[in-house]
Amino acid sequence: MARPTVLYVTDLTYPARGRRYGDEDVHLSAALRTDFTVALCHPLDAAGLLDSFDGVVVRNSGPVLHYQEQYDHFRAEALRRGTPVFNELTGRADMAGKQYLLDLSASGRPVIPTAGGPADLHRLPEAPQYVVKPLLGADSIGLEFVDPEHLAEASAVGGRLVQPRIDFAYEVSFYFVDREFRYALYAPEPDRRWELRPYRPSAEDLAFAQLFVDWNTIDHGIQRVDACRTPEGDLLLVELEDLNPYLSLDLLDPAERDGFTAAVKDSLHRLLRR
Repeated sequence: MARPTVLYVTDLTYPARGRRYGDEDVHLSAALRTDFTVALCHPLDAAGLLDSFDGVVVRNSGPVLHYQEQYDHFRAEALRRGTPVFNELTGRADMAGKQYLLDLSASGRPVIPTAGGPADLHRLPEAPQYVVKPLLGADSIGLEFVDPEHLAEASAVGGRLVQPRIDFAYEVSFYFVDREFRYALYAPEPDRRWELRPYRPSAEDLAFAQLFVDWNTIDHGIQRVDACRTPEGDLLLVELEDLNPYLSLDLLDPAERDGFTAAVKDSLHRLLRR
């Protein structure tokens, strides 16, 4: 029987700070070739190639803000044709913008307190500085720091959210395939967020991360739960990346990397059979 065909969407030349998109996708796409016939394409070309493949894998394709119209067209075409996409296009976290941070914060989940405008500022704790970011943002695009005296003015601009600037001990990321935890990495130095090291999560850490993965509406795909550790020892959600999270696979030991790749293959097989 012919092997399933997969269109692997990536921007190999995207200049990500502290990350090598191209290297990661060259190695991961090569690993997938043991089970699938794989062709790489740029995100701008993906919509026009859907007819030729059984499914699509969206990986390190860069912030869709840089090609929003083309991404929206790809998404609409994939849904119209019923083309299986990994990650599934049903995500309600970063895939759909930052509204989920407002919703999770309002529901009392362990998220950095988040407000959506002047009427919500009372929900935020006092802080020496605040972070203002677009609801449709990525890679810190449009992010700015605001002093308390300018907070009301900054929050009045539509399409943005506001959070206190949190002092934290470190950032940690938990990586999942199909809701199953695979590995964790952390940045012990807050000012060097891409100098990552292996992290051994506690049972409480895993329960925290699982809470958000289970909240999301993706059965087939990779999710990365980004969190920060407060001085009091609590974890707070920073971001739930469910579109095209960078995986830092080069930092894993071979057995761990092989296990992750095997999980991705299994997930793809199940998605294509569905």
